[in-house]
Amino acid sequence: MLSRFAHKDTFTIIGLISGTSHDGVNAALVEIKDISADSIKVNIIKHINVPYDKRLREMIRQSFTGDTELICRLNFTLGEAFAKAAMKVTALAGVDTKDIDAIASHGQTVCHVPPRAKRGGSTLQIGDPAVIAWRTGIVTVSGFRTKDMAAGGQGAPLVPLGDYLLFRKQGKTRVVLNIGGIANLTIVRQKANETAAFDTGPGNSLMDEAIRLFTNGKKTFDKDGHMAKRGRLNEAMLKELLSNPYYRKRPPKSTGRELFGAAMTQEIIARYGSLPPEDIMSTLAHLTVRTIVESSAPYKPDELIAAGGGAKSPYLMGLLRQKLNSRGIELMDIGEYGIDAEAREAVCFAVMGMRTLKGLPGNLPSATGAQHQVILGNITLPR
Repeated sequence: MLSRFAHKDTFTIIGLISGTSHDGVNAALVEIKDISADSIKVNIIKHINVPYDKRLREMIRQSFTGDTELICRLNFTLGEAFAKAAMKVTALAGVDTKDIDAIASHGQTVCHVPPRAKRGGSTLQIGDPAVIAWRTGIVTVSGFRTKDMAAGGQGAPLVPLGDYLLFRKQGKTRVVLNIGGIANLTIVRQKANETAAFDTGPGNSLMDEAIRLFTNGKKTFDKDGHMAKRGRLNEAMLKELLSNPYYRKRPPKSTGRELFGAAMTQEIIARYGSLPPEDIMSTLAHLTVRTIVESSAPYKPDELIAAGGGAKSPYLMGLLRQKLNSRGIELMDIGEYGIDAEAREAVCFAVMGMRTLKGLPGNLPSATGAQHQVILGNITLPR
């Protein structure tokens, strides 16, 4: 069955991902033309976001604490959710499932432990591929992070190869930014082995956790940055937050909610609870922007291309544009390149799924720190 993929040059693939913001499934139905080893052409047929209901979001949030039975149940529950998202984007696009070559599912990360000195790391994404393949009848590629970690890498970020194939431009250095729960950068240069990528620190994670606490769970994110916009930056709080050792680590590096999540947010509010909630939210937004700018500036990019849920916040983007402009860096919206801000990661995983089916490597050791390039992912047949 898989031999039919070896010599194909055009694929129709659904990319699926639920990121560290755990607010829903992004599904992108993509046509990919594999032109050469370092050149592709992508046509996004349809992209949707399928939000989780409040109960499922809370279950995912609770799974971060390590409840094994809950994680076990969620693995199948999220498999069903991912399958429904795949079927929905297919139906909305008016495409027959028989014409879909594969689904490439990143899954939902519940724990990511980067390797440390003399200690290996590990990672866990759930949303069982067997459930997805069975419900949809489509070959499913999943488990992208683990092979890179087995090869000594961070297992993240994994989208840099897709960014390189999509955004490389002669004579330009471009930084592709994703602001999800965690913020990450891809520095796209002319050569693949010169492309770097790493997590800068929190994207929306601390802000999301804070507003959830401030509103007793009534809000799960600060829509358009309204609360943060009403606040004022607290310099003392920002200085303390910037002292976290993670920011001094050199790439390749990766992180997650294990560090920049609920526990850190609770500590911040306990320490700075005398401040108005608006000031805390504003300072957390400045933390995200400051760490993005400080991380990208050394590479002297010609432009920074913003994607992810955070790229839809006018307040956050306003702060980011101001800081970048002061350094002579142009801020671009990824939509100007024909890709929706929330579709980029799903599109990149569709590209990685295509490469897995063709037996091509999907990681960049210059980004993850792996010993060498490896073929990523596991393939699950539908029948």
